[in-house]
Amino acid sequence: MASFNKVILVGNMTADPELKQTTAGTSVCTFSIAVNRRFTKAEQGQQTVDFINIVAWSQRAEFVSRYFKKGNPILVCGQLQTRTWTDPQGQKRYATEVIADEVSFVGGPTNANGAPAQGGTYTPEAYATPSFNSAASASFEEIPGDDSLPF
Repeated sequence: MASFNKVILVGNMTADPELKQTTAGTSVCTFSIAVNRRFTKAEQGQQTVDFINIVAWSQRAEFVSRYFKKGNPILVCGQLQTRTWTDPQGQKRYATEVIADEVSFVGGPTNANGAPAQGGTYTPEAYATPSFNSAASASFEEIPGDDSLPF
């Protein structure tokens, strides 16, 4: 049987990321993001939020710790992972987290304080309003009728 484990999340950082080093010197960054659910609680009229724990390793860990802080929007692609351990009191504990494979910026540019930057926004030419010129073009010729078409 085939299996597939892929998570794609867009949310806001709930706190500044924590960057640490393993004993072998590998960077590891832990953080959590708040992700709004699609539906609201009807009786309260408010959005429900899930808080998702994320772990990033190596260069991704350093990237997150350098460029993201509390409140910043972030896109995370990764795998869902559950781990277990026994605490000092002998109780079995579980943690479910996303191991980040990709991390990216979301939204527009920000200033040094992490707030949205003032000024215009960039819109690629492909997204601009198309223009249409109804004037006859020299590169096209008029076909007199369907009788001259070979099919």
